[in-house]
Amino acid sequence: MVLSSARLKLSACSPDLIPFMKKSHYHSYPHIQAHLETLARDKEAYGWGPWLIISKETSHIIGDIGFKGKPDDQKTVEVGYGIMPSHRGRGFATEALNMLINWAFKTNKVSEINAQCRHDNQASINVLRRVNMIKLKEEHQMIYWALYRHTH
Repeated sequence: MVLSSARLKLSACSPDLIPFMKKSHYHSYPHIQAHLETLARDKEAYGWGPWLIISKETSHIIGDIGFKGKPDDQKTVEVGYGIMPSHRGRGFATEALNMLINWAFKTNKVSEINAQCRHDNQASINVLRRVNMIKLKEEHQMIYWALYRHTH
């Protein structure tokens, strides 16, 4: 499964991407390994884990974004993302997050997307604000955010 914008391609992690991830030295991250193991047991998890963020300009992996599992009974998912330091500050996280939010809401399996970040991670705070997430609370040096399908 692939999502595309002017500058980026998002590819949902799956076993067929392992050679590309190894070539890019992007296969050893624990959350990617854990998701590939989950996919081996549960094919319905496809799309609900990490997605590789690939620069169309270079065809290199510049980070990943994704959900921390399938939607729960309340149709809620949590999103997380990371951009390689050499590619930060160019709007890639915002662009990728907008694509993934739109995809999730179009599945009709999601009505709420949650996120969290450290209170001192200004870059992530800016990304979450740009995609119109609502700040729910601040607790233990973390900020908790949500975006609801009916307000998106």
